Amino acid sequence: MQDKPTLEDALALMRDLRERCEWDRAQTHESLRPYLLEETHELDDALRTGHPASIREELGDVLLQVLFHSVIGEQEGVFDASDVAGSLIAKMKRRHPHLYGGGESEPWERMKARARRSIAEGLPPGLPALHRAYRLQDRAAGVGFDWTDTQGPARKVEEELAEVREHLDAGTRANATHLEEELGDLLFAVVNLCRRAGVHPALALERANDKFVRRFEAMERRAEAQGIEMTGANLDVLDGLWEDVKRAEGDGGA
Repeated sequence: MQDKPTLEDALALMRDLRERCEWDRAQTHESLRPYLLEETHELDDALRTGHPASIREELGDVLLQVLFHSVIGEQEGVFDASDVAGSLIAKMKRRHPHLYGGGESEPWERMKARARRSIAEGLPPGLPALHRAYRLQDRAAGVGFDWTDTQGPARKVEEELAEVREHLDAGTRANATHLEEELGDLLFAVVNLCRRAGVHPALALERANDKFVRRFEAMERRAEAQGIEMTGANLDVLDGLWEDVKRAEGDGGA
């Protein structure tokens, strides 16, 4: 029975490609950046759909990027795959002092906070804003700056919504910059409520997006079946189609 391929086999293949393939040999850390982003998004999509074969394939594509960068580092003489693995092992042992260092269990964010000079240090500026807000709040909570339950952030959402309504009620007198700021505060408060409730806001919004697409596409099919031109229909007609779709799904809510 043939042995299963190992990470060493994959690493050897990557070294061979760097030696014999013109395209692979020409790549640099910088030139590979777009591919890492693309492969990460494809893996995330596979995880969302939950199909094992797709997850396995996309994990392989992300692993390719890790090995690619490791071999480039090896050839430049700055680090190799063993150094990368060593960094991972050392970090995970630091994260679990109660398992590997004879210490006490402690939240990771609290441990990291002692080594950071600021709350934003180490957070990539290119992080999606929704996730960045979540991580900033998570870091603040790591040093104890947090609500004790979900009631506090829920009240904060209501407070921020009231301020947004004040600006909207002002109509044309409202300053667009101030309105944008207040809407940002409202979104930040909602993210905090999600975090305190144990829900990642990006995943919650993703599910809401998927639900909206599913229902709107059902509306379009109903409109076509009833001979309704959606672009010319009034709001009452569209609302009726929307409510029909919700009832068909057995959902009387939003």
